[in-house]
Amino acid sequence: MSGPSVEDLLADLDDERAAVMALVRGLPPASWTLPTRAEPWTVRDQIAHLGWFDAAFARAISTPAEFEAERDAITDLEGFVDAANAAVPEAGPAALAWWQDAARAFDAAACACDPSTRLPWYGPPMSLRSAITSRIMETWAHGSDVADALGTRLPPTDRLRHVADIAVRARAQGYRVRGLEVPATPVRVELTGPSGEVWRWGEPHVSGSGRHDDPSHSRGDAITGDAEEFCLVLIRRRHVDDTGLVVTGDVAREWMEIGQAFAGAPGTDPVRA
Repeated sequence: MSGPSVEDLLADLDDERAAVMALVRGLPPASWTLPTRAEPWTVRDQIAHLGWFDAAFARAISTPAEFEAERDAITDLEGFVDAANAAVPEAGPAALAWWQDAARAFDAAACACDPSTRLPWYGPPMSLRSAITSRIMETWAHGSDVADALGTRLPPTDRLRHVADIAVRARAQGYRVRGLEVPATPVRVELTGPSGEVWRWGEPHVSGSGRHDDPSHSRGDAITGDAEEFCLVLIRRRHVDDTGLVVTGDVAREWMEIGQAFAGAPGTDPVRA
């Protein structure tokens, strides 16, 4: 299977953006300064971050040589991210409008891009489809922080499948950023999406008779349960013990404790409920 088209991915990204923008549209000024789980970022900072990196990806697609020169000049990545946020309008409504403009620029650049192009980024180059999928993941993750700060919940949708897929494929990330060896043991993942559809990664275990074992009794390391909870664990916003996920095997357990779906330094440990 070739996976979703660029057009389908952009439609999902636009829908995810719309869900997050709906959370903050019309907020009173005081709500924009509420702290979020990503301390010391406020609601405004989360929106500014999403807008700035949509705009950065638009530049990476449209003017890759200029983007690479900008990227290669960075000496302090954390400082660069903070400076990027500061470059966005300070007032919350203006930051939202800035993000809307950046989102349109990203979509226009993506629509004009050859899907086979390898795009420069702050980490390894990636395909256009991977770039769009990463924006879906980032939008959902930061949107979840915004929702939490506002005392609400970002409605879960089957767009979480994109987030879960990134999280599964990034299994090695949590080990590498901690200087740990990545285990060779495979981990099977079976998640139930908001619509009730079941998503699977990894091969089902087969009994000696050649039949597929019942997932609840199969051997080997595995993770089963709710897709939203799985994704929240792997953006390090929820501890696995505060979920209903069924984690079988020491390797699967270790992944749930140190895994992260995002690049960069090790994420902070989630606060236990």
